[in-house]
Amino acid sequence: MSKDRVLSGMRPTGALHLGHYHGALKNWVRLQSELECFYFVADWHALTTHYESREVIEKNVYEMVIDWLAAGLDPAQCTMFLQSRIPEHAELFTLLAMGTPIGWLERVPTYKDQQEKLKDKDLSTYGFLGYPLLQAADILIYKAKYVPVGEDQASHVELTREAARRFNHLYGREPDFEERVTACLLKLGKDSAKRLEKSRKVFQETGDQKALEGAMGFVATTPLLDARERERLEGWFRGTGKAVLTEPQVLLTAASKLPGLDGAKMSKSYNNSIAIREDRASIEQKVRRMPTDPARVKRTDPGDPLKCPVWQFHLVYSDEGTRQWVTTGCTTAGIGCLECKQPVIDGILAEQQPMLERAEPYVANPRIVRDIVDAGTDRARVTARETMRDVREAMGLNY
Repeated sequence: MSKDRVLSGMRPTGALHLGHYHGALKNWVRLQSELECFYFVADWHALTTHYESREVIEKNVYEMVIDWLAAGLDPAQCTMFLQSRIPEHAELFTLLAMGTPIGWLERVPTYKDQQEKLKDKDLSTYGFLGYPLLQAADILIYKAKYVPVGEDQASHVELTREAARRFNHLYGREPDFEERVTACLLKLGKDSAKRLEKSRKVFQETGDQKALEGAMGFVATTPLLDARERERLEGWFRGTGKAVLTEPQVLLTAASKLPGLDGAKMSKSYNNSIAIREDRASIEQKVRRMPTDPARVKRTDPGDPLKCPVWQFHLVYSDEGTRQWVTTGCTTAGIGCLECKQPVIDGILAEQQPMLERAEPYVANPRIVRDIVDAGTDRARVTARETMRDVREAMGLNY
């Protein structure tokens, strides 16, 4: 049986740091052995906010892929590709835009939030307004079942679901849809058809999810229908017609427990990050300079780990015994702050060493990275083209 498909991507806007690793990449690595994973470099998305500084994007594309490979992504287990090399993304974005209300885009929470945060940039562009719909096209063109995101990005997946639902409603109905549905119901027999119609009425009137799940479970497993007939009945049951585009589900990623060096969110722009491939001396220096509990002015002053940014790193990198040692030593002034920071330094370096080793052949021979991206892009484009054939046919654009 084929695996369910996952789709996710990142903008190439700078060197990836340990916050990216713990917030997303670690999960990507786990998923690649469980599901069919497509991971893409979202270079068009980077242009929505950096359209005046394209050189930054070009410089970072392949460096980011090296960071992915260093983190453990395996081109034999997942497909890594470049968004801008697959023009079908832009085609689907354009076609979705024809029927997507502007109000849907304006209400996406990150639209006004990003405009507020990036006041130094002119974001009064169609590209920035439409980027959630481009994101929807990125997902829908691969008929992904799951999209791993944090809670702050869940609204984008919901917009994707709405876009797919609207498209299926507008274009998913075959000319003789009702007659074909009737033929499918006749194949099921009188009693099964009646139960299905009753469940459909309950679902469409009340939104009862149990009615939906029970009916879809029956439709999916009955040997009396072929795959096309099952899809047709599912569209009839949901009231959308044929499911040309798949409505994806959110696969919630736990929020990263690793903050920046100052306790705020880790970000290169905040100057509080540690890069995935940062050198040892720099890591040691940065951690040793981390702020600690303000109450510990002198070595002999007791402190509170909960008021210290270093403690958050211990929660990620230290075992229970070390954390107990830190708690006791800090609250009794039994250890100094530099002593407290050493296990964090050791933990980061131990985690990072395999990454540096995995990155080494790619840094030495960048051609390998380009070959990986080229091969992944070719694989991804086969799937994208198949979806666009279905889309054009549904919209009557296959003349």
